[in-house]
Amino acid sequence: MLYLKRIFSVLIIQFILLQLFSQNLIAQSLIQSGPMVGYSAMREVGLWLQTKSEAEILIKYWNIREPQKKFSTNSVRTTKDKAFTAKLIAEGLEPGQVYNYEVYVNNKKVSFNYELKFQTQKLWQWREDPPEFSFVTGSCFYVNEEQYDRPGKPYGSDYQIVESIYKTKPDFMLWLGDNYYLREADWDSWSGILHRITHTRSLPELQPLLGSVHHYAIWDDHDFGPNNSDRGFWNKDKTLEAFKLFWINPSYGINDGEGITTFFEWADVDFFLLDNRFFRAPNNLNDENKPMLGNKQIEWLIDNLVSSQASFKIIAVGGQVLNPVSGRGIETYELFKKEKERLLELIDKNKIEGVIFLSGDRHHSEVSKLERENAYPLYDLTVSSLTAGVAPGKEENNPYRISESVDQHNFAKITVNGPRKNRVLECNFYDVNGKFISGIKINENELKYLSEGK
Repeated sequence: MLYLKRIFSVLIIQFILLQLFSQNLIAQSLIQSGPMVGYSAMREVGLWLQTKSEAEILIKYWNIREPQKKFSTNSVRTTKDKAFTAKLIAEGLEPGQVYNYEVYVNNKKVSFNYELKFQTQKLWQWREDPPEFSFVTGSCFYVNEEQYDRPGKPYGSDYQIVESIYKTKPDFMLWLGDNYYLREADWDSWSGILHRITHTRSLPELQPLLGSVHHYAIWDDHDFGPNNSDRGFWNKDKTLEAFKLFWINPSYGINDGEGITTFFEWADVDFFLLDNRFFRAPNNLNDENKPMLGNKQIEWLIDNLVSSQASFKIIAVGGQVLNPVSGRGIETYELFKKEKERLLELIDKNKIEGVIFLSGDRHHSEVSKLERENAYPLYDLTVSSLTAGVAPGKEENNPYRISESVDQHNFAKITVNGPRKNRVLECNFYDVNGKFISGIKINENELKYLSEGK
């Protein structure tokens, strides 16, 4: 009799464990992509998740120093009209801390085979030198889907690049546009737009990177609409709505207006994320004053640059700013020459120091440097392509290029370190397997006006 009771007890325990395992599998099977870590502030962090159908989502989190003390976000129900995406805010956080988190779907905890974590920004001001940090950046992320791709050789490849990025352990990633490629079957319908972004975001290799590295993003034409699309694209309000659903930036648009323009800071560096599509005139419009960014966005940018005390002021925009080459389908700022001249003149006139442009789009990477009379130089760090087809830049006559043209899939890791008032920005390019290609260092003092009054 005692023997039978023991067998029965073991069976009961096995049944309970099997039930718990089954419940976890069911909850896990409802997740489409994510979780993803979004913006980081000193007291809160944005989190994101997508499910396959309607579900109740909750995230619990805890400081790694106090794992017994757990907090939770508000629960969010995913719905079809929002592509079953959920944005959750982890709040009540302390500055400069690392937190682990766990995901609950319909009140069931989901297990992952990689770490889920996020961090808050450090409160260093008035206390110590700004902390060292690093971020990864790149553009042109194409994930194949044969039935909707162009016939012939697949345009996307080398997806292991996101695993290489993950292994570099950056604090965050800044996506520089063409983060998903809307196809002809996608951009003319809401369901098509959501399908394309969902398909790209669901890439298995991408998931660990989403779960523990903070993400910020701008867009370019292939996120916005058709190739080389502009303000006239009739469905831009829908692609804008979709961008807001799938990214968790600090804000969208100037004063919550149109477009995706936003701002964030990390340590002592300010990041200005610009929108080069929503207000953009057609490339071939016969008007020498045609805008790419538009007056309102430029005014916002200059106002904030003038007020910024950052060591480096990084301006992220989809297309190259300094490179004067244009034409033959090349979309540099040179197509909008008057507006480009105005922006650079305003930076010079207001003696705005520490400016570095960060751009994508070109399907090769390079560093451009514009030397200016009686002023500090300007840099444009172009990083492209992550997985989309490569367009070699070696034969292109960019007179400001000071690096080799990286004509292969690649990403850049940028590190900022050093004491206050003498910070150094180092930009290194890596191939799909994380092997170093080339790099450059820029000292904060190189981007300052000389003491003689220049």
